Amino acid sequence: MKFDFKYLDGGICAAKGYKASGMYCGIKRPANDTPDAKHKNDICLFTSDAPANTAAVYTQNKVKGAPLLVTKAHLEKTGGKSLAVIANSKNANTCNADGVEKAERMCELVATEMNINSDDVLVASTGVIGQILPIEPIEAAVPTLVKELGYDKNLEAATAIMTTDTVKKEVAVQFKIGGVPCTIGGMAKGSGMIHPNMATTLNFITSDCAISTEMLQKALSEIVKITYNCLSVDGDTSTNDMVLLMANGLAGNDEITCDGEEFEIFKGALFEVMATLTKMLAKDGEGATKLIVGSCRTAPDVETATTVAKSVVCSNLLKCAIFGEDANWGRILCAVGYADAEFDINKVDVQILSEFGEIEVCKNGAGVDFSEEKAAEILKSDEITINVDLNCGDRCATAWGCDLTYDYVKINGDYRT
Repeated sequence: MKFDFKYLDGGICAAKGYKASGMYCGIKRPANDTPDAKHKNDICLFTSDAPANTAAVYTQNKVKGAPLLVTKAHLEKTGGKSLAVIANSKNANTCNADGVEKAERMCELVATEMNINSDDVLVASTGVIGQILPIEPIEAAVPTLVKELGYDKNLEAATAIMTTDTVKKEVAVQFKIGGVPCTIGGMAKGSGMIHPNMATTLNFITSDCAISTEMLQKALSEIVKITYNCLSVDGDTSTNDMVLLMANGLAGNDEITCDGEEFEIFKGALFEVMATLTKMLAKDGEGATKLIVGSCRTAPDVETATTVAKSVVCSNLLKCAIFGEDANWGRILCAVGYADAEFDINKVDVQILSEFGEIEVCKNGAGVDFSEEKAAEILKSDEITINVDLNCGDRCATAWGCDLTYDYVKINGDYRT
């Protein structure tokens, strides 16, 4: 449904009652660790002034990071409520015998400093898998993190969760529920090891809207299917990834407890935040030079449209062609053809477009004449859209990915060392 909203600054601090902080604590010492070296933040904390109803979705990788297991257990104990989240980068705390113990310790440290129950603290980690997480730097950092919490410290937090990301990723929107202004804001990290199988990255979303835990979870589970689950950088589903969505009710609207217009408005705002972050994540894929937007239209149902759109952006051959600015449309049709969905390939049309123009390259499942010069001009853009028309319905879906470049191999060739 259509509704009015506006973008705000502030990321996870844009909604009422949320504070954040971030700092460098030394989880991983840089190679050039000199006295004048500039260190990037590697740990952050954000909190709600009031208990927040909290929903989550988790990676479906069979290997799950210890922080994810602890967060899930805490939400089960509290009935889906939380007050704080601590997150670190540079070490995933995954596949370690002492992983759960250290993830719990991180929560206990925050709880002690804030004088709250440790079950009300959630935890997340991202970085290298299979290396022991040093707890001493975190123990030293937590008192400072709590002391420096501020309603304007979203930037410090957003940069602390970055690994190979080249830019921070945050967004916030304001909308109205029953005439009451409400806000949803979020931050995300992710550049590599990203593939649609929720969750795909670390994503933290906060809201001051009053909405029950049940409806919050329903909204997140629905919107994730058409945003983060439609994202792929390299085909690898990470071990630590999850999305946390908190809502503390401080906006003062009547609580949303069932389906209806107000719930649809909330979902619309949540989609705006999550889709924007998804696009940011795709554009900042490791080594990427181009964002690829896969659009499947005129499909019989949303599931078919989503499957086809994702198949297109996941094709490594196509990703390479886009990097090389080669209108090799056969790779598009190939990716459409192996999508796990039912449709008539002989009805499929394909167009490639950017701000520099549009060309049709396939009609009714067969190639058509087009200008290679015009195609080359279109593909010079840093954002390429591929439209696939199945011509067998009125449903549509979008997926997001990026090109595959030499730098992706360089980044991942020595990621651990």
